[in-house]
Amino acid sequence: MARHRVTTSSEQEYQETSQIKTLLAIAPYLWPKDRKDLRVRVVLAMIAMVLAKVITIATPFSFKYAVDALNAHPAQVTILALVATPTFLIIAYGFGRVMMIIMNQVRDGIFAKVGQAAVRDLAIRTFKHLHRLSLQFHLERRTGGITRVIERGTKGIDIILRFLLFNTVPTIVELILVCGILAWNFGAVYGLIIIVAVIIYITFTFKLTEWRIAIRRDMNNADTDANTKAVDSLLNFETVKYFGNEEHESKRFEASMIKYEAAAVKTWTSLTLLNSGQTIIFTTGMVISLVMSANAVQAGSITLGDFVLINSLLIQLYIPLNFLGSVYRDIKQGLVDVNTMFSLMDVEPDVKDAPDAVELKVPHGDVTFENVCFSYDDDRQILKDVSFSVPAGSTTAIVGPSGAGKSTISRILYRFYDLQSGCIKIDGQDIAKTTQKSLRAAVGMVPQDTVLFNDTIKYNIGYGRPSASFEEIVDAAKMAQVHDFVQKLTGGYDAIVGERGLKLSGGEKQRVAIARTILKAPPILILDEATSALDTMTEQEIQSAIADVSKGRTTLVIAHRLSTVVDADEILVLAAGKIVERGNHGELLAQNGVYADMWNRQREVDEARKVLAKNVKDGLVLP
Repeated sequence: MARHRVTTSSEQEYQETSQIKTLLAIAPYLWPKDRKDLRVRVVLAMIAMVLAKVITIATPFSFKYAVDALNAHPAQVTILALVATPTFLIIAYGFGRVMMIIMNQVRDGIFAKVGQAAVRDLAIRTFKHLHRLSLQFHLERRTGGITRVIERGTKGIDIILRFLLFNTVPTIVELILVCGILAWNFGAVYGLIIIVAVIIYITFTFKLTEWRIAIRRDMNNADTDANTKAVDSLLNFETVKYFGNEEHESKRFEASMIKYEAAAVKTWTSLTLLNSGQTIIFTTGMVISLVMSANAVQAGSITLGDFVLINSLLIQLYIPLNFLGSVYRDIKQGLVDVNTMFSLMDVEPDVKDAPDAVELKVPHGDVTFENVCFSYDDDRQILKDVSFSVPAGSTTAIVGPSGAGKSTISRILYRFYDLQSGCIKIDGQDIAKTTQKSLRAAVGMVPQDTVLFNDTIKYNIGYGRPSASFEEIVDAAKMAQVHDFVQKLTGGYDAIVGERGLKLSGGEKQRVAIARTILKAPPILILDEATSALDTMTEQEIQSAIADVSKGRTTLVIAHRLSTVVDADEILVLAAGKIVERGNHGELLAQNGVYADMWNRQREVDEARKVLAKNVKDGLVLP
């Protein structure tokens, strides 16, 4: 049996303070300062709400007068009963009930744009904020969990605005009016009975709902966990297939769904207890009032129509009160969900533009690393006092064993992370003092693991410059040697590439990535092991495309296969976070050091592959 942690008084205080802050943060959405049209809608919706409540309270009186007209003796005939026939009063009663519903619907229809505008605005703000956050944040979070937070938060703000404005406040107003009418017409004791019944009803509802919220929270946590596991599993569909772990993934998902099922069952059973208790409490108060009024009818102090009026008013009051538990729960849950999203909005990016940051200007494209030191955490230093320059228009390659810090250099040049010490300059400008947007506009990247959007090839190439024309996209595709391949596809440039581009081969995805970078036309280019995962023939084709892209651009090549960088103007050998050798291909081989050793090892592997391929071709070895 699941146990819920007892909330201490200090925690309760904190939660209440947090909820008040959330309500204050939501308030501006109810009265948008820059949207006069929405403010007009709020006013009109409030007018419709007031009219709906007036009609709600007035409607039972027409039924009362109809009953009195049908049942009254001459001494009890009212003025209205004299001038209006029972048929007219009954029609008026029906008209009132119809108008009561219509005014509520009109109210909801008018307010819909206000609520949805708030949802849209908050969703856009959150989406933009997530893109402003640093890479480290996204590496540590699960995409499925974040999307769930946004989904619940945007839904929560609409629920809070709608329920607070059109359920909670009107119910309070209606309760006051009903108690006032009963006390004024039939005596204070009637109003007192209903007030006592409602106070007990509300206390019971709130206490039980608080307990149910804890269960609901468990259910939501299980739901988030299940959703996260499902998204992760489906995003890594190929990996699941590679290892035949479909059953393992199903069991992980099932474990989360079992927790969700248990919490969901408890939610429904507790709802039964809530609804039953509410019915008993309110019906008791209503029965006491009706017994009193029935005795008064028999005594002749009130009419039969008054008896009907009391019953009608109490039944109408019970309708909104009946939803009080779910409204209270939904508002509290909405506050939690919105607060969670606001907490997400409060997360500050690790990398920020300096207050006096300027636009990066790249007239030439010189890149300089000066005494750069960097670590992802304090336990492990990745780069140690690294200094080098890449002259404008030249190509510099960075090679070294895995874990040496090669890819880190591309990440800090893009300023996904800030340095511990040292600086990186482009044409003499410290990139830490320039805007991130202008920096990233000047740098193009062809990564090793190209991830494409689940959209068309045209969209994925055009992503390099969304304003580009179709002709420019085709020209970029031709330069990247992907145009002929695209022409053979059903749909051509409108062909969908699938989730993460899984419908394309590694080489095809790389060509699309190159075309995308060509379209961006950056003065500085980073190739982060762009061909390491490709076969030799595809690698040669991609290298040809890359060579075309690199012409006239400052190019930084992070390479695994040394054969791809033999023509580089300078090669830097990185080991344990330090540059241990530098020079061109010939100079480094002559040094007979780390680079020469790596070169010889790779040649041995390549020779062995060639021999194996020849033996397979000659039938000496099975493929």
